[in-house]
Amino acid sequence: MPGQPGVSPKQRRGRDTVERLLRSALEVYADTGTQGFTMTAVIEASGVSVGSLYHHFGSFEGLAATLYLRCKDDLLNTLIQAVRTTRTARTGVYAMVSAYLRWSAEHPTEALIIHASPYAGYLRAQADRLREDKAPKLQELLELFAPHVAAGRIQSLPPALTEMLVIGPVSVAVSRWLAGVPGFDLDEAARLLPERVWQSVRGPNA
Repeated sequence: MPGQPGVSPKQRRGRDTVERLLRSALEVYADTGTQGFTMTAVIEASGVSVGSLYHHFGSFEGLAATLYLRCKDDLLNTLIQAVRTTRTARTGVYAMVSAYLRWSAEHPTEALIIHASPYAGYLRAQADRLREDKAPKLQELLELFAPHVAAGRIQSLPPALTEMLVIGPVSVAVSRWLAGVPGFDLDEAARLLPERVWQSVRGPNA
């Protein structure tokens, strides 16, 4: 921001360029989907040079990874905030499932980026970075449920398996909705999935 202490005009210009590229990348994804998401399309939409893109992101893959992580971070922050407002194991699971579905309905392009990008070739070179950047938020979510696990209200399972049981069904539901699968109703999923997911992880003391 102009006048911000400690930020030079050059730094502000750099930040503005980064934001312009990310906004344009999101717009290109919204307009063309995975197939049309190319460096040429983003450069044309943003008006930023290829050299500037490489300067700020290292490569088009770096830009794609940054966009993916920004979307993922927003989703995970939403889930964390939803769980924080609950007190019981059941309401925590309900809140997380419901928040994931609601966020996806409200942010369809961002949801598409999250669900389609891991299968796109341009993220393969960024796999280590993606894992490292997502880990703290995922750990924060697990820690919110840790007291319920310790008390036997949620089953004690390997973290990866817990993630599969809780996030897996929701992710599949959103993917089918994004793909326009005939007969699939996201509102119906929002009504039915929370209880089904809860039953899959419910502990003996719940």
